[in-house]
Amino acid sequence: MFLRESGRATNLKINLEALITPTIEIGVPGGKKILDFAEALIGTDRSKLDKTRINLADTIGPAAVSAAAAIAANFSKNDRIANGCGIPTEPKMLKASKDIRANLGLNDFRSAENTFKHFPEER
Repeated sequence: MFLRESGRATNLKINLEALITPTIEIGVPGGKKILDFAEALIGTDRSKLDKTRINLADTIGPAAVSAAAAIAANFSKNDRIANGCGIPTEPKMLKASKDIRANLGLNDFRSAENTFKHFPEER
């Protein structure tokens, strides 16, 4: 993955296991703070959310808070619409994400059934 930093592209080695093992570094500048913020967004602890918002702003800037919140909100909206409609994941994406889905346990989510009833061989 590439990140634009000061007008130049930087190659990043992303460790997706950090999504399920928070003690692992994800490989993105401010990655731990972004993950903490994302976790707080889906929780119910308002003081934790406020703290992670401030920590994220202090680490990579106030614009990062707005960007992270907008990305999370848009993903949640799109995911809920797709799940509500029963839209399966596209076969091309299923093939490309097989290892990631297995490693992160994504096939165990109830909404995965929307896909596997159409493409059982991709389980």
